[in-house]
Amino acid sequence: MTKPAHGPRLMLLDTASLYFRAFYGMPDSLRSPEGEPVNAVRGLLDFIARLVRDHHTTHLVACWDNDWRPQWRVDLLPSYKTHRVAVPDPGSAAAAVIGAGGVGAESGVAEEAPDALAPQVPWIAEALTALGITIVGADGFEADDVIGTLATRFAPECQRVDIVTGDRDMFQLVDDDAGIRCLYPARGMSNLAVVDAAWVREKYGIEPQRYADFATLRGDTSDGIPGLAGVGEKTAATFVNAYADLGALVAAAEDPESGLTKAQRNRVLAGRDYLEVGPAVVRVRRDLPLDVTLTDTALPTAPGDPEGFAAITSRLGLGGSAERIEAALAAVGDG
Repeated sequence: MTKPAHGPRLMLLDTASLYFRAFYGMPDSLRSPEGEPVNAVRGLLDFIARLVRDHHTTHLVACWDNDWRPQWRVDLLPSYKTHRVAVPDPGSAAAAVIGAGGVGAESGVAEEAPDALAPQVPWIAEALTALGITIVGADGFEADDVIGTLATRFAPECQRVDIVTGDRDMFQLVDDDAGIRCLYPARGMSNLAVVDAAWVREKYGIEPQRYADFATLRGDTSDGIPGLAGVGEKTAATFVNAYADLGALVAAAEDPESGLTKAQRNRVLAGRDYLEVGPAVVRVRRDLPLDVTLTDTALPTAPGDPEGFAAITSRLGLGGSAERIEAALAAVGDG
């Protein structure tokens, strides 16, 4: 694929991943004039300002978890994110929040999150909207699926696409030819790992396009994905490199003359039912019918609603965080 030398530089944010990191990484002493915690709001604005400045971003989307635990994924794999489901409390602040840290737009299921975070999520959306930063979500889907769709759709028109996420599953989208890479906060937001194909090969010994199969085999306890019993990263990589897909792996396990050991065959056959559904849960969707164009994602050079941004800045006491994001936007297109 020939990439435009001076095309847009698109950044796709796994927004919830970042505002959770901001909440835990910034002191809770950051308060509004009314004494409300605003550490997630201020931290996220600071993250975005730094990202836009450091990576000379021209286009940006804050991708939203309209459904942090989509029912269709749960139907396939009931353990999916089960440990993060909160006891419903209709009177809580989280009950009014759509997305991660709140409730699913379709499922209505609440995610366990700190009480001090939930009220900040609507403020984050309000601040981003006033700035003129595009927010995109899709009911029934996670931000991962929005990211996968937008990256796939817009990569041909862009010089590069940067996906900012703390979720390793996004590594399946890395594509050097398409100019898609991940910026992964392995050591905090101030020191992001630039995840390209070489990085994935060095870290896991596989090609990025096989990462979803690899992750299915390995599993991920943080998402309630069990993986194949007795299979760790090294064995998962061995299987992925030896077989074209997981169906071929199962076929090899059914064949006593294949190169698999007896123990390996037994592990694969024991997990055959899981392997029929796991890949669809782990694999990011790339085909959502999102009503957004690349032009819609262009970063403004000043707040799109200056009065609205000034109002929320004053109400929440955003101070230097507001100044830094405005300065970063003013510099858009300079680099």
